Amino acid sequence: MRLFKCWETAITSEKIFNKTYKLDFLNYVMDYSKLCETYHALESTTKGLEKTQILADFLELIKNPETIYLLQGKVFAEFNNREMGISHQLAIRAIARAVGIGDKEVLESFKELGDLGKVAEKLLGEQKKQTALFTQKLKIEKVMNSLRRITTLEGTGTVDLKLNLIVDLFHSASPLEAKYIMRTVLSDLKIGVGAGILRDAVVVHCFKPESIEEKKEYVLKVQEAYDKTTDWREVFEKSCSDTLNTIELKPGRPLKVMLFPKAANITDAFRIVGEPAAFEYKYDGFRVMINKDEKGKVKIFTRRLEEVTVQFPEIVDYVTNNVNGKNFIIDGEAVGFDSETKKYTAFQAISQRIRRKYGIESMMKRFPVELVLFDIIYHEGRSLIEVAFEQRRELLKKIVKVEPYKIILSKQIITSDERRVNEFYELALGENQEGLMAKSLSAPYKPGSRIGHAVKLKPEDNDFDLVITGAEWGTGKRAGWLTSYNVSCKNNGDLLEIGKVSTGLKELEGDELSYNEMTKKLQELETHEDGRTIKVQPKIIVTVQYQDIQKSTNYASGFALRFPRIKALRPDRGIDDIATVDEVRKEVEE
Repeated sequence: MRLFKCWETAITSEKIFNKTYKLDFLNYVMDYSKLCETYHALESTTKGLEKTQILADFLELIKNPETIYLLQGKVFAEFNNREMGISHQLAIRAIARAVGIGDKEVLESFKELGDLGKVAEKLLGEQKKQTALFTQKLKIEKVMNSLRRITTLEGTGTVDLKLNLIVDLFHSASPLEAKYIMRTVLSDLKIGVGAGILRDAVVVHCFKPESIEEKKEYVLKVQEAYDKTTDWREVFEKSCSDTLNTIELKPGRPLKVMLFPKAANITDAFRIVGEPAAFEYKYDGFRVMINKDEKGKVKIFTRRLEEVTVQFPEIVDYVTNNVNGKNFIIDGEAVGFDSETKKYTAFQAISQRIRRKYGIESMMKRFPVELVLFDIIYHEGRSLIEVAFEQRRELLKKIVKVEPYKIILSKQIITSDERRVNEFYELALGENQEGLMAKSLSAPYKPGSRIGHAVKLKPEDNDFDLVITGAEWGTGKRAGWLTSYNVSCKNNGDLLEIGKVSTGLKELEGDELSYNEMTKKLQELETHEDGRTIKVQPKIIVTVQYQDIQKSTNYASGFALRFPRIKALRPDRGIDDIATVDEVRKEVEE
């Protein structure tokens, strides 16, 4: 195995970079053009194997492992939630400044091309033919440092400072480089590289497997390592030095939660997880991973790795006062309830708390939550991933002091009796929960995996989590709102449309699940306008209920949802959580 040496990142003074990591120019200089050529090659093919090889070839050139973040249009590891905060309006202004024209001219070009990356490429290309602005090659390190610095800027004058950093990059960039700088700034690289393709490229480059079986073995190892770290730099480095086995869980850093496929019925659930099995309520809340780090600080993360500790101070109190342990990682669900009736409420009622950063105390009173814990994967310096679920649950019972409407353990029975399970199922539905989880008593915890150690049972399983990729303006009494939404599933790194949905939202203003609120959200994400339709950045995840699925040539996925309806907004979920084409195909085949 090839060993990478001297892969350290210099940390600059807080005065210069506000505690942001800065790459070492002297040791890791690499032309940004090499990366852009790779982007272009990736964008030019839809074939997964070709993309994997293109990426593997580029990994041969990397001197600094942090460059791997850029292959997915990021500048930090996935668990780092710092954002550049550049809207399309600011991006348009940056292009205008760099070229020396008005915003309106850039906007006209944007309407024509529908991609600000292509706009930057075209307009800067035209200017540089006349003025030859760039005289030296742009380095990856400069791009990374500038974009990282943008994430640290705040306070008075922030907008101009951000614009100046982007304009400075444009002045040093070729037209092709400007295209991908712009797309990276907007977090929309458009090259079709998902985590699976990047993982396979790391396997091909670092391990050079000689058979399909050997490749599968290494793919599993690399995936397991990534699910623990959510950091491609660390996984890449450890893979190429053949030290993946040294990667460990770290309380205080988010990791992928274990995911659960669907079971057709109770008999099917037993078939998948075995007998006897544990059955637990499937709560209608949002998934939280509770961390207490080595310093005793409690942090709360969502399944999309976002930290929401500030938004839920009561959960911090519940955990501090009711969970015994110097450090731990516990899996659970935050569930809303009515403070007067004490009845559980639907997820949508508390969803607005996830992104709220102001008025926290008021939101706590309006939308109280109960923390429901159901698994533990780290405790007192020891990883419990390989420990059987039955033992993990017993530990959870020992260390959690239950206090109703604050912190409880998920309701559970252990049985092989289908009739008893069915009675428990009815109880869960009667308490406004989604259904049941069936869990193997002997199974380990597999972060990020949907491999059948646990399955879900729901009475209404005809729904998918999908992402909105476009919308259309309404007419008549819905004029002035975006009321019809293009929804997409995923296929590797690509998003493929699977239909349009226009029902399920409310016409009254003020509710987060209303046409008015959805219109505001989508307008902020607009990337292209064509008459009455717009395209948007794929940021808004919705649960879409449908009657059935049919094959269709009208949508890129090859399928169409019949009678779709938006059931809920899912701000707690991201692109990695939406349905895949394979999952859709499986539903059709069944």
